Amino acid sequence: MKKNKITLTENRTAFAEGMRDGIPIGLGYLAVAFSLGVAAKRAGLTAFQGFLASLLNNASAGEYAGFTVIASDAGYLEMALMTLVANARYLLMSCALSQRFAPSTRLIHRLALGYDVTDELFGITIARPGVLNPWYTYGAILIAIPCWSCGTALGVIAGNILPLRAVSALSVALYGMFIAIIIPPAKKNRVVAVFVALSFLASFGAARLPYLAQLSAGTRTILLTVVLSALAAALFPVTPNET
Repeated sequence: MKKNKITLTENRTAFAEGMRDGIPIGLGYLAVAFSLGVAAKRAGLTAFQGFLASLLNNASAGEYAGFTVIASDAGYLEMALMTLVANARYLLMSCALSQRFAPSTRLIHRLALGYDVTDELFGITIARPGVLNPWYTYGAILIAIPCWSCGTALGVIAGNILPLRAVSALSVALYGMFIAIIIPPAKKNRVVAVFVALSFLASFGAARLPYLAQLSAGTRTILLTVVLSALAAALFPVTPNET
């Protein structure tokens, strides 16, 4: 009984920490999803439909691709394929997260976390030391999802009231969150710092090199992630005690 009480306490603590860390992410999502809502309105969606789309698919690139397909009056199969390609990088993130859970983690938790694997939520979750507690991510999701969904609905309602430049400027906060996620581990580990810098340079170069520049941003992200992570794992392997 004592062990169960400790486990419940740890889960509650992790959940509260996740909600705390999810607040800046939620605020960033609210701004970014607002511009996504403008795209949803142009595709003919109502505020409720936009809210539901974001509630079930928390992915800016995937949703934007879906709204583009809707606007072009394409079929369901095309939408499914387009969304799969746009969101393919989350498969890599899910694999990385699965390696950090305790072997005893129940399947229901693994499936529940797979519902909302985003760049930002992945970043704060994978940065936690030791074995990952799914309740931490649940806390962050509880804040992030409503902000994302409500932001889309507000964007649909606002429509074209605000200038597009003003709406796009709201997304700058999200890049600030990325910096806040990667800087602390980079300061603690030189290997991480080097590969963070390499990822910046590789992403910049890939967007301008022949053939690679013709690929979608999501596809380039997948390729660079696989190459750089494999290189880091081969040159600087991490033992289980270091995770």
